[in-house]
This record gives sequence, C-alpha cells and structure tokens, in this order.
Amino acid sequence: MDKHERAVQLEEAVAHLSRVVDDLSEVVARQEREIARLSRRVGLLMEREAEREAEGGTIPLADQRPPHW
Repeated sequence: MDKHERAVQLEEAVAHLSRVVDDLSEVVARQEREIARLSRRVGLLMEREAEREAEGGTIPLADQRPPHW
C-alpha cells in the first residue's frame, strides 16, 4: 500500500468518524431537550399533587387499599 492509498483510507475514516460525531451530537441534543421537557412536566405534576394533598387532606390514591381488600 503506497502513501496515496493510505492517505485516502485515512481521509475516508476521518469523514466517517466526523459523520458519526455529528449524528451523535444531534441525538444528544434531542435527548437534552426531551429530558428538559419531561423534567418540567414532572415538576408541574409534583406541584399539582402537593396542592391537591394540601387542599383535600385525603389519603393519596396510591396509598389507598383496593376495594376488594
């Protein structure tokens, strides 16, 4: 293998790796947006549940016994 063929192989490898890095960067950015969105929703749900518990004073549904017990 001469220097020219080796240089072509290295350029192809670099191009491939650059594409993979770009693709992974897009995935990470999308995941970051999704995590931020889900975190906001969880925060809102927690606030809503805290307000409901403060107002009602009832046993949370998750802690109630099923009707067949």
